[in-house]
Amino acid sequence: MSDLGPLVPSDLVIVERAADELRRGLPVVLEDPEGNALCVLAAEFATADRLAALASLSPKPPDLVLTHDRAATLKLGLYTPAVILIPVKGHVDAGVIQSLADPARDLADPLRGPFSPRRSGALRAHEAAVQLAKIARLLPAVVAMLVPAATAPATAVRCPIDPILGYDIADATALRLVTSAKVPLADAENTNIVAFRPRDGGTEHLAIVIGDPPRPGPVLIRIHSECFTGDLLGSLKCDCGDQLRGAIAQIAATGAGILLYLRQEGRGIGLINKLRAYQLQGQGFDTFEANQRLGFRFDERLFLPAAEMLRLMGYRSVRLMTNNPEKVDGLAQHGITVVERVPHAFEANDHNAFYLSVKASKGGHFL
Repeated sequence: MSDLGPLVPSDLVIVERAADELRRGLPVVLEDPEGNALCVLAAEFATADRLAALASLSPKPPDLVLTHDRAATLKLGLYTPAVILIPVKGHVDAGVIQSLADPARDLADPLRGPFSPRRSGALRAHEAAVQLAKIARLLPAVVAMLVPAATAPATAVRCPIDPILGYDIADATALRLVTSAKVPLADAENTNIVAFRPRDGGTEHLAIVIGDPPRPGPVLIRIHSECFTGDLLGSLKCDCGDQLRGAIAQIAATGAGILLYLRQEGRGIGLINKLRAYQLQGQGFDTFEANQRLGFRFDERLFLPAAEMLRLMGYRSVRLMTNNPEKVDGLAQHGITVVERVPHAFEANDHNAFYLSVKASKGGHFL
C-alpha cells in the first residue's frame, strides 16, 4: 500500500472516467444495484462496426435510448419513464441512429420510420446512461445493450449508476476553495479572483470578488454562466457579454460585490451542443425549442455551485443581479437568502431581440 493510502478512486473520478470514455466513442458498462450490466455507446459515434460488436454480446438487439424531449420532437410514444427505448434492428442502422440523435436534418429528412419504442423495460440504468452522455457534453442519446455481467467487455470502464444520477449534486457539494489572486480589471482594479474545484477533480468555478464585501452579507452578486461566444468573442446572438462586463462595472461602482462565474456553457449543455442549438435557431426554432429538439430540458443548470461558493467565502445573504426568477429560487432552495432582486438588463440589438423576447415569454425573465 502506498503512503498515500489505498488510492481508491472517488465516485466523481469514476463517473468522469466513464464520461471520458464515452466522449472517445468507446463502450462503458453501467452497473445497477440489481446486478444488471448495461453496455453503452454514445449514439453520435455509432458505426456499423461498433453496433455489430455491441450486438454480439447478446441474442437480443440493443436499444437506442432517447430523452422524452427528443422523443416528443420525433412524435414517438413516451411509454417508459424518463427515456424511451427503440430496438436497433431492421432499418435502424448507424445512419438512422445518428439522425435520430441529432436534429440537424430533421427538416430536410422528416419521413423516417416506422419506429416502435418498447412499452416496458426501461431501467434506471438507461436513465443513467443518458445522464452520462450529458455529463460528457455529448448529445443525450446512447445505444445500450443489457448483458450478463460476466460477458460485458472486460476492457470497458465500469461505473455504478447511482454516482452518475447524483453527479451534479456531488460535484457541487464537493467544491473547495483552492486559491485566490489579485487581478486588476479594466472596470474594477480592486479585484481578486477566487478559484474553486472539488478535491478530486470535477468542475472548476470562479468568483470575481470586487472590493471587500462584508460578511455574511447581504452582498451584491451576479451569477454568470460562462459563454465563450458572448464573453470572449463579443457575439451579438445573446446578451451574455453585456451582462458580464456590465455586472463588473456596476459592482465596482457600488464599491463591493461578487460575480460568480460558473462553468455551465449554453445553460448547461456545453459549447458544442450550444452551437448545434444555434444551427437549429438558424432553421427557425427559438432558443428553448432548439434545446428540446436536441433532447435537453429548457435549462440544464443547477445553482447549487453558486450557493456552495458563497458559503465557502462566508456569505449567507445576497442582493442578486438577475432577470431570471429561477436563479432567485435556485439560491433560496440551497440556503442562501435573496433579500433583493436587482434588475440587470441591456438594450437589444438586431441579432438578439427575438432571443430576449423568447426568454421573457417562455422563460419568465424580467425583460
